[in-house]
Amino acid sequence: MALDPDLAAFLELVEAGIANGAQPLHELTPPKARAAYDASTLTLDSPGTKAVSINSINIPCRDGDQINTRLYAPASGEPLDGVSLPALLYFHGGGYCVGSLDSHDSLCRALAALTPCCVLSVAYRLAPEHKFPTAVHDAQDAYQWLLSNGPAYGVDTHRIAVGGDSAGGTLATGLTIAARDTGWPQPVLQVLLYPCTSAWQNTRSHNRFAHGHLLEATTLQWMFNHYLRNSEDRMDWRFAPLEAAYLDGLAPAFLALAEYDPLVDEGIAYANRLKASGVHSHLKVYGGMTHDFARLGNIVRDAGLVRQDIAQTLAEAFQP
Repeated sequence: MALDPDLAAFLELVEAGIANGAQPLHELTPPKARAAYDASTLTLDSPGTKAVSINSINIPCRDGDQINTRLYAPASGEPLDGVSLPALLYFHGGGYCVGSLDSHDSLCRALAALTPCCVLSVAYRLAPEHKFPTAVHDAQDAYQWLLSNGPAYGVDTHRIAVGGDSAGGTLATGLTIAARDTGWPQPVLQVLLYPCTSAWQNTRSHNRFAHGHLLEATTLQWMFNHYLRNSEDRMDWRFAPLEAAYLDGLAPAFLALAEYDPLVDEGIAYANRLKASGVHSHLKVYGGMTHDFARLGNIVRDAGLVRQDIAQTLAEAFQP
């Protein structure tokens, strides 16, 4: 279908701004890019629902550092019907260089309220200050922490899902592979919003949507070049899950992709790999949408639709 008209109008404004001297992310330093990305959230996304409670928690990392997380719980945060709540462990997008708890606050609030469930949003450490595989280790440490400490926060650790958008989706699905290989419990579901899955960005969709569709090819490589230590890292399945030798034994997956996203082809390829490996997977491509549309609540209606779809899928997976 055609590009959503509201989204097309927004993209025209973005292009006009660049033509008038606004700097794209890849021309900024990482700290300035983070500030710009977070600031844009106020314009792009709708205010998050207030029907949640929030608890800020610092989680220890394996190297002695700490990462900040934000635990959302629906309503008062009290267990429903006297039973602990299920939880979604969520990793934000941003190419491992930008993104924060604030940039994805509205999305996480919505998922907590709509499902309902707890959502633990993780501020994993960013590149270039923290190169690959630091974000991977932070994701794994957050999962281990939630498994061990969830009950103290009203979380049912037998009903944990993992999810994320873009690079966060890569961290989420990589976590299921690591869990399988190390004998950790599998989550009940992996929610993958337009994840990065390929070592190389050379598909037809990458070529077709390289410019003018929100996620610029130059910006994507700027992010990856800051994150990766060398060319060998590109072939590591923790960066490119399509490079994994096999994908058997992973949690069921819901993949939400965007029709006008450079990443759509590799997302479809990953869904096909999962299905071929016997992983129960549901793929939905949202017509007329671009990358990051789940955070464009002030621009497109489908931002609300995909949140409802995720919440419904989570609710079904969380059934005892």
